[in-house]
Amino acid sequence: MAIPPPASDDQASTPREDGSRLAAFQARMFLGKTRRRESGTYFLVLGTTLFLVAIGLVMVLSSSAITSFASGDSGFFGAFLRQGTFALIGVPLMLVISRFPISFWKKWAWHFLGAGILLQLLVFVPGIGISSYGNQNWIRLGPLTGQPSEFLKLGLIVWMGFILWRKQDRLRDWKHALIPVFPAAVLAIGLVVLGADLGTGIIMFAIFMSALYFANVRMRILAIPLIFGALAVAAMTVLSPNRVARILNFAGDSCDASTDISGLCWQPLHGLWAIANGGVLGVGLGNSKAKWLWLPAAENDYIFAIIGEELGMVGAIVVILLYLVLTFALIRVMRNARDLFGTVVTGSILVWIVGQAFVNIGVVIGLLPVLGVPLPLLSSGGTALVSCLLGIGVVLSIARDSNHKPEDDALNDTLGARSWAPRVPA
Repeated sequence: MAIPPPASDDQASTPREDGSRLAAFQARMFLGKTRRRESGTYFLVLGTTLFLVAIGLVMVLSSSAITSFASGDSGFFGAFLRQGTFALIGVPLMLVISRFPISFWKKWAWHFLGAGILLQLLVFVPGIGISSYGNQNWIRLGPLTGQPSEFLKLGLIVWMGFILWRKQDRLRDWKHALIPVFPAAVLAIGLVVLGADLGTGIIMFAIFMSALYFANVRMRILAIPLIFGALAVAAMTVLSPNRVARILNFAGDSCDASTDISGLCWQPLHGLWAIANGGVLGVGLGNSKAKWLWLPAAENDYIFAIIGEELGMVGAIVVILLYLVLTFALIRVMRNARDLFGTVVTGSILVWIVGQAFVNIGVVIGLLPVLGVPLPLLSSGGTALVSCLLGIGVVLSIARDSNHKPEDDALNDTLGARSWAPRVPA
């Protein structure tokens, strides 16, 4: 190797110049570390979510066009324009909060739960709370209406993840495993059920149970809230004649369109007829007959029936596969999470979005009685869409955190090796 000639006096660098070059080199190295590439799991979650939102916008436009025109709501595009506006709000918010560090969610966990409970209490304030389809779970603030229970779900999830993370070494004791998460969950779910929205209450209870499960709480401890929840659901069902009638119609298969023109059987029957009319390939996008005021809530709880009618069995299977892909991606985030907080929060959001999706689909195809829960990321409803996108944003934040190397985070010096064994699907 040739040795370069010594530098001349005017070419020789001074110590100050050497120090400047070293500082610039270190700065470039630091910037290179902070601009690390996101993982494939991150993009899988993001891409699947955006694909589902895009399908939802198309189907909301198709399924709501007739009802929007009939109600004089901005012609054929009223519901679609509202849903598109909330998508334009929710997607950027999702991307913004995906950049937040995990420490942000832990620091503000109590505030998120408190804000969710305060919003839910507004449904009982005269002049603010409004009733829809017999449920007192909506609020109106000026020109805006929303369902606070959707944001309460996310606040409860982040808070439970934080509490269980802080107590991870004491969760084998039933007192630490259930207090304070069980009383807080009872309060949050109770406020929702008090507004007669049992379907959302059941979803929130499933979220609560999944948080304990993924925190590796003992099964005999999980049996305590499970028995309590089952008894509570049974009592609230028996005390409601409408719910009893729904269960009897579902269990007895007594729905008859010739005798039940506008009763409890109308919606599930027309939903099944819409799917049957679609066949394998569907009648074509925009050609649904059920959306011509035959199927109630065609753009909301029963949008999957319109998907089956217009896009056929093929389109319905594609939607189901997208939820399965999202499930796979979220499980990967759970497995790669660096602490119990990431595992619990991601698992709870998985149960919330994917679990609620399959409950909705089960209702539409007749496997479950009518519960009145929307299809996440697809159904019309700005509050539900934005809250789901915020939940995915938290998952993306956890996915980014799991992509960091241990030496990039000084907190690892205090956290040390994992002392917990997450209960995550293989």
